Amino acid sequence: MTIRVLLADDQALLRGTFRMLFDSAEDMETVGEAANGREAVELARARQPDVILMDIRMPEMDGLAATRLIGGAEDLAAVKVLILTTFEDDEYVAEALRAGASGFLGKGARPGELLDAVRTVAAGDALLSPTATRGLIRRFLAQPEPCTAVVHERLECLTRRERDVLGLVALGLSNEEIAGRLFVSPLTAKTHVNRAMTKLAVRDRAQLVVIAYQCGMVGPAAGGPPAAG
Repeated sequence: MTIRVLLADDQALLRGTFRMLFDSAEDMETVGEAANGREAVELARARQPDVILMDIRMPEMDGLAATRLIGGAEDLAAVKVLILTTFEDDEYVAEALRAGASGFLGKGARPGELLDAVRTVAAGDALLSPTATRGLIRRFLAQPEPCTAVVHERLECLTRRERDVLGLVALGLSNEEIAGRLFVSPLTAKTHVNRAMTKLAVRDRAQLVVIAYQCGMVGPAAGGPPAAG
């Protein structure tokens, strides 16, 4: 299956470099280029890419506003957003995760890392496992926000094991790491993750992380990470 990528960055030279990288990969193709967030949203609707590589700082409409529009659009539910950013953009990245982004990567990443990041996001996984990312999530999402009545009702539908898995996903653990913590197979861990996503009506693991932190299921308000038993 070929991964369809849309590039959103205001620097034409950078977009050209990314296009050559993605088009050189056997499993990817570039389906469009946007110079600002507004163009990114329009092209997302027209081209229906699998992944949008989104810069944050762009003219007319920035990547954060574009991500929020894409994340809230029913006709773009299958489109994943990967934020490409710099270290000092941490707070904006946290807002992007809340808005619906599936993860982020620093602009200093090597070509192979960027390709792997796109594959990870296209597969429905959140790019949230590196140590630096976990630290960012704890810093900016650990202040719980009141759950809406709808989210609270959905959380009540989770089984105890699904709640445990949700807490471990929020810590940035992969299915294999969750399986090791809970003494189950990776396939069983993946099944629990998928069921949690279905019950909470979210598109990927990144949104599970947002819900877990904002509703105080993990972090200081919850007294630390969930038990593995």
